[in-house]
Amino acid sequence: MPRSGEMMLAEYHTLDATALAGLIRAGEVSAHEVFETALARIAALEPMLNAIVHPHYDLAEADLQAGLPDGPFTGVPFLLKNTGFAVRGMELSTGSRLFAGVVDHADGTLAARYRRAGLVLLGKSNTPEFALSFATEPREFGATRNPWSLEHGPGGSSGGSAAAVAAGLVPFANSSDGAGSTRLPAAHTGLFGFKPSRMRNPLGPVAVEAIAGMSTPHALTRSVRDSAALLDATAGADQGDPYAQPEQECSFLASVARDPGSLRIGLTLDSPLGTPVDPQVRARCLEAARLMENLGHEVEEVADAGYDAQALKTAWRVIPGVNVAAAVLARGRALGLDDPAAALEPVNEEWVREGIGLSGMDYLAAVNRLHQTARDLGRFFARFDILMSPASAELPPKIGEMASTTPGLNAFYDRFWAHSPFTCAFNASGFPAMSLPFGLSAQGLPVGVQFGAALGGDNLLFALAGQIERAAPWAHLRPTLPEHRA
Repeated sequence: MPRSGEMMLAEYHTLDATALAGLIRAGEVSAHEVFETALARIAALEPMLNAIVHPHYDLAEADLQAGLPDGPFTGVPFLLKNTGFAVRGMELSTGSRLFAGVVDHADGTLAARYRRAGLVLLGKSNTPEFALSFATEPREFGATRNPWSLEHGPGGSSGGSAAAVAAGLVPFANSSDGAGSTRLPAAHTGLFGFKPSRMRNPLGPVAVEAIAGMSTPHALTRSVRDSAALLDATAGADQGDPYAQPEQECSFLASVARDPGSLRIGLTLDSPLGTPVDPQVRARCLEAARLMENLGHEVEEVADAGYDAQALKTAWRVIPGVNVAAAVLARGRALGLDDPAAALEPVNEEWVREGIGLSGMDYLAAVNRLHQTARDLGRFFARFDILMSPASAELPPKIGEMASTTPGLNAFYDRFWAHSPFTCAFNASGFPAMSLPFGLSAQGLPVGVQFGAALGGDNLLFALAGQIERAAPWAHLRPTLPEHRA
């Protein structure tokens, strides 16, 4: 018998996307009922979270009325990040007032594949301006708050998506990761965050890669199976891509149930930059290491992963700075502005002006540093199957602690890297990595642990993630939001 709307509203936020799709497929609930339930939950919680900046519920309603494709997630609500993802009829402001009012007239390749999977696209989630921060607090749209503690942020740059999934507004949501922007919010909100190998998911049809190949799109999910099944639905080269990952050995979803075997795991607990690591984060990572040993893996603590983190930090600043500067100048020409950088947040204005002043030789040197990082990590993975570390060096920051709305690029950049010194090497190299929830801090805030593999090792990571989820499940850990408190 179909479930009542009242029952659906009570259960909706506890279900992952796979379970929800199963109920719709079985006829227990309708896609429209799920849509209305999602809107009701958004109406109740969004005012305190500020996770969604461009709602397009009218477009979603029209898609439902027209009929959804028969896919693995038919009828499941979904959000896309407000940076880099074109969706027909939706605004794409990239978190900046300079790009306000930009509306895409066609789907990008990834959005088209989301539609083919049957997803109901609700709108765009909040991001920092140009996704250049680990705090989702854009001046244009205001701060997104962490469902686990409204005084704290969910991280960034995919912070709006993370908050929406953690609060049960949607069961999963799109993200992208250029220095840790999927894994860090996952760690801060108790979610599973998977960054695939470079070019596993396409960025077409206009772009081939973003920030020299460092930005990789995928999603934030509550379960490992949702992430795997979604990647099965979206992975694969776009027409005309000059390079891509080879076909995987089996489906990612099938890998989740597979025994990964006994793995050689290199564990690093110290920041590669020599910056502090919160003792609670370190303790959770050690607990995770003991679980790995109990599961039959061999864990060896290592001082570092063998790459030059300081050189990578220097290089990373160049590449987004130049890429964003190019976009800002093009937008300025389109609007007839003499100085479009003046419209940006103070830190980003300084970053863009710096990028404008850099040379081609500066950019080439930065790209070559990315390649050197890949070579160094490749040597690490000749010895180990997995690199394990904290996902973030710190607990979720309070609102305002990492905002880019006050001047001072140097101080901001140092703070940015000190917060998450472990993640960017996987962006520089293109290797896959993931953040898994490993309990809560004494303050009740989530802590994530990162696992990474060699290029193309996505199936191996999903097999390990599935094993960990079965051994130390996290689905029961959900934030208690104000309207649910006694």
